Amino acid sequence: MLHAFVYNDTAILVRHWFEVSPKDSHLEHGVRLELRLREPQPLRGSESAAQRIVADRPVWRADLFDRVDGTPGAFEAAHFHPRFDGVEPCERNWADAVKATPWEWLHGELSDIGAVAERAGVPLADPAADVEQIRADAPEIVAVAQSRAAAQCGSAHQCYAWTRDAAPLVHLMLGQLRRPELLDRERAAPWLESRPQETTTAP
Repeated sequence: MLHAFVYNDTAILVRHWFEVSPKDSHLEHGVRLELRLREPQPLRGSESAAQRIVADRPVWRADLFDRVDGTPGAFEAAHFHPRFDGVEPCERNWADAVKATPWEWLHGELSDIGAVAERAGVPLADPAADVEQIRADAPEIVAVAQSRAAAQCGSAHQCYAWTRDAAPLVHLMLGQLRRPELLDRERAAPWLESRPQETTTAP
C-alpha cells in the first residue's frame, strides 16, 4: 500500500518497505518516505475530465527501518538519503537523531521541506505554498508513517502483503547476495516462494 500526500509542486510518498542486504543477507523493514517533484501535465478532456498526476523525480528519502534480526522498535537500520543522482539515492546517512528520535526527526524535516530540497540541490521553484501546507500536514504524515513502521508489521506474510508490488525489486536483491547461506529463508519465504516477475531497466 502506498500513501501519497500530493501538493502543488511536490508529493510525499509513504509506504512499508522490505530490504535484503546483498553484503551479508541481513533483512530490514520499516517505513520509507520520499519527497518527489510533480511534473506539470497538459490538460486533457473537458473541464470535468480526470487529469494526470505525475510525481516521478525523487529528491530525498527517509528509511526508518528495523533489522529483522535486531531489537524491534530500535531503528537499528534507520537512515536517510539527503539527495539523489537522477533516480539513484546517495549513500546512507546515519545521523544519530534518525535512530534516537526518528519521529521527532521526521517531523522536523517535514516542517521545512524547502530546506530539505535546498540541501538536496533541487531548490523548489515556488516553495512557499508547499512548505506551509506540508508543515501543517506534518503530524498527519508522521502518523501515517508510524502506521507502516516495522513495529506494526508482525509477520513475514504481513510484510509481504504490504510490499507485494515491490517483489520484483526484492528478487533483484536476492539475486545479488554475496553470502546467500546467511539468508533467513523462513523470514524471506513469501518472496522466495513468489514467482519472479520479468523486470526491465529503462534506458
